[in-house]
Amino acid sequence: MSHSDKRKKPEELRSHRWYGVKDLRSFGHRSRTAQMGYHRSDYAGKPVIAIINTWSDINPCHSHFKQRVEEVKRGIWQAGGFPVEMPAMSLSEPFQKPTTMLYRNLLAMETEELLRSYPADGCVLMGGCDKTTPALIMGAVSMDLPTIFVPAGPMLRGNWNGNTLGSGSDTWKYWAELRAGNITEEDWQGVEDGIARSPGHCMTMGTASTMTGAVEALGLCLSGASSIPAPDSRHAQMASLTGKRIVEMVWEDLKPSDLLTAASYDNAVRTVLALSGSTNSVVHLIAMARRSGFNLDLDRFDHLARTTPVLANLRPAGKYLMEDFYYAGGLRAMLVQLGDLLDTTQRTVDGRTLGENIAGARIFNEDVIRPRAQALIERDGLAVLRGNLAPDGAVIKPPAMEERLQVHTGRAVVFKDYNDMAARIDDPDLDVDADSVIVLQNAGPQGAPGMPEWGQLPIPQKLLKQGVRDMVRISDARMSGTSYGACVLHVAPEAYVGGPLALVRDGDRIALDVPGRRLELLIPEAELAERRAAWQAPPPRFERGYGVLYLKHIGQADTGCDFDFLQTETRAAAAGEPEIH
Repeated sequence: MSHSDKRKKPEELRSHRWYGVKDLRSFGHRSRTAQMGYHRSDYAGKPVIAIINTWSDINPCHSHFKQRVEEVKRGIWQAGGFPVEMPAMSLSEPFQKPTTMLYRNLLAMETEELLRSYPADGCVLMGGCDKTTPALIMGAVSMDLPTIFVPAGPMLRGNWNGNTLGSGSDTWKYWAELRAGNITEEDWQGVEDGIARSPGHCMTMGTASTMTGAVEALGLCLSGASSIPAPDSRHAQMASLTGKRIVEMVWEDLKPSDLLTAASYDNAVRTVLALSGSTNSVVHLIAMARRSGFNLDLDRFDHLARTTPVLANLRPAGKYLMEDFYYAGGLRAMLVQLGDLLDTTQRTVDGRTLGENIAGARIFNEDVIRPRAQALIERDGLAVLRGNLAPDGAVIKPPAMEERLQVHTGRAVVFKDYNDMAARIDDPDLDVDADSVIVLQNAGPQGAPGMPEWGQLPIPQKLLKQGVRDMVRISDARMSGTSYGACVLHVAPEAYVGGPLALVRDGDRIALDVPGRRLELLIPEAELAERRAAWQAPPPRFERGYGVLYLKHIGQADTGCDFDFLQTETRAAAAGEPEIH
């Protein structure tokens, strides 16, 4: 029997327990709803739709959500539902320190608990800025009510003196040129004024566009929704259509657990790889999949990367931006090109299969979205490295690095933490050359704390002035999806918990072999053992509040940096419904 054949009755709605029972509690719920100006006919026997909105005054990526939420509500009303907007933690990538990643799991918890504790029959998730997307999905998947996602959409392309600018990518590019003395402070001001000129998230293939694309491939948003630029009127239409669809999903009882499978997560990984998406997606998709009960791991990413072509010619790996991508056909057109690499039988929130959703989608600019026969890169949009320096794995993005560095051996220049690096990286006396390997320790999940996007370590100023623009850099941090360079990331276990990265010293030789998937510290095992025995654990980063909870329960990068008590195997005991007394 399909979902459409077993439609819920009004008395079977979850919200009926709050509103439809003739007792004192329901009297209180109804009278307080009347207090807000609603008549009983507005909600009686109708699906209550929670709209989890991550808008805030300090999140520029979501600045249009005040308007979009009204369009979502319009769709819900029109379809016969009752919309309830619930603000949630905003996680503003540009502003929140030390990193939004520290708070991803807090937003996931908030989303799950909002949905559990209020009379929600289904939910619309409003996000897009990097960590909001995985956090919202993680929380909603754990609660498992009918769920649909509204992606914030990319901002318009930037512009400065006739040059097209891309978020992040051109920030790093022109910052290097300023430090090298090749552009003026006036030029730099012009870049600052022109790089972000509309609502929406980064329009490069950063973490935001990577994760919203992955969510569309998973089937959790309307087909075609993830590519629409935020200011485009079709984005507003999508918001309204989303509101209409979630009401139908509630009647159909179509939940994430009905849609998400191991194959749909493979589809999401393939999509990320074809986009040459952010390395951050590895951590997020592993966490999301494990909330769904699927043991996605680093080896699966590497396995799929070996046969997945890069088809999106987008910065930082390519040259175009998300606005170009949408007008060239968008994600649907790219998915058609992946063809047999995808499982197109997977179901989606649209009520159709992925294959039905993308059927007939065409490319309108074959330089932006490459046909499979003219792939930008044949394979390996991502690579997972292992070795004595990263026994639990590390990741690198080969398309974003200079090819000459794919097999490289150099001597380590070690910084014990971010402050040490910031203080010494531009010192003219720093013992470093173009072949050196820059190592940053204590920037991981516990060490930073929060595993910030510090992984695109700066190139020393004296080398920039010599024309050097890429070097091998290694850390237990993450890197912005808008970044580029030969940056080895997510080294696990991290330095702060005594991983081998903590034992590297200045002058040690390190070998990187991307085709061979190896990362090795070239010192005798006896020397490594001696250093390990002498290593002392640093003091905790937090003494109170959320930080203490975080340090006690956070996982390492290779397991998705989720909290151990939120993993699927421990979810059942905590997932009870609230008692309505």
